[in-house]
Amino acid sequence: MTATWRATQKANRRASLMRSAARLFAERGFAAVSTADLGDAVGMSGPALYNYFPSKEALLAEVLIDASRRLLEGCRALVAEPGTPDEALSRLVRFHLDFATADPDTIRIQDRELAQLPLDANQQVRSLQRQYVQEWDAVLASVRPELDAADRQTRLLGTFGLLNSTPHSAVAASAADVLAAMALRALVGRDAG
Repeated sequence: MTATWRATQKANRRASLMRSAARLFAERGFAAVSTADLGDAVGMSGPALYNYFPSKEALLAEVLIDASRRLLEGCRALVAEPGTPDEALSRLVRFHLDFATADPDTIRIQDRELAQLPLDANQQVRSLQRQYVQEWDAVLASVRPELDAADRQTRLLGTFGLLNSTPHSAVAASAADVLAAMALRALVGRDAG
């Protein structure tokens, strides 16, 4: 029982450290945050960080890898649900928007700090991101089969840019519906011509 309690406490402290690190990295930038700052944020000494992560870079890597995994796993679960491709695309838009607004610090550091990761972690994050985009692309191809790969890619990247911009501005709850509708129009709207 004690071993389980300790493991739970350690997992909780690790999760708290990841959340605090994301907040601090988003506010100040990775380079401006010290291990002492990270420790202070969760009520421990800076060197105690090394009980959870081998380095500050490893902590950043874990934050970004974890976010990429959660996005990919959530995406795959939504795509697997019954329904039409249009319904799947709507679920994906709402899911990504919810993630961006619920975890804005991670979205911010994803934009700014990816280059700070060690090469192997950077490649892992980018691989997870590519898989995420591929899942969306397969759904979009089902909704708009007449679009070629380049057109779908442009629409997808534009949509991610729109949805990922939400943490950079004050997004009221009522704005979520507007942003979701804008994203769907960007993805499936017909070109003027």
